[in-house]
Amino acid sequence: MNQDSNSNNANIDLALYLIPVTLGSANEQVLPSYNLGIIKEIKYFIVENKKSAIRFLVSLSKEIDIDSLTFYELNEHTDLKSIGNYLEPLQKHKQPMGVISEAGCPAVADPGAAVVAMAHKKHLKVVPLTGPSSIILSVMASGFNGQSFAFNGYLPVKNDERAKKLRQLESRAWNEDQTQLFIEAPYRNAKMLETIIRVCKKNTMLCIASGLTCQNEFIKTQSVEEWKNFNAETIQKVPAIFLLFKEMIKC
Repeated sequence: MNQDSNSNNANIDLALYLIPVTLGSANEQVLPSYNLGIIKEIKYFIVENKKSAIRFLVSLSKEIDIDSLTFYELNEHTDLKSIGNYLEPLQKHKQPMGVISEAGCPAVADPGAAVVAMAHKKHLKVVPLTGPSSIILSVMASGFNGQSFAFNGYLPVKNDERAKKLRQLESRAWNEDQTQLFIEAPYRNAKMLETIIRVCKKNTMLCIASGLTCQNEFIKTQSVEEWKNFNAETIQKVPAIFLLFKEMIKC
């Protein structure tokens, strides 16, 4: 990798590194060893949660000196007006920085997007590192259209609004041949499935992918009608992603 003459960290570029976090605990199975080399060179981190970020770093290597690190929290409770100085170590002091989410890829369904946008406005280099993405993994495993898909994040919590949104997504899946993805708080997964079964067409296809890359990984694609007999406790309280698509060609 090219060395940056202004950086005190000779082994890596002067940049904001977006560091994926494992969806489970098997770091060695889903994270490249290259990432660890980068992480060991970084002393300043922007994190969604300091405690979980520290747990992640400790799980990567006992050689990382946690006490020497500085953390800036950026989550749903952070006033975005207060993050203007978060990038000072990178911009003013020429130190590489890292962004760590709770799980998966930073800035994807994650508050970290705000600081990435700020980095671009300041003309700072942004480097995304390779790691697990439940969005891509679930599309790969679903059997649905992988050339056109849309991630819709969390759906409305209120029943009427949620039902309306589900119908809209289902319509797009059928009319635009586009896979529709969305997520839910793990403790509401069973409720989400119940709503999908009630609202969507019987022949609409639904894939549920939960616990991706973990020991309890579950991935299944079948029609909404077929999901009626499923024991929702299998996915309850487990991080999951839901995918809707039109009826597929029968083999």
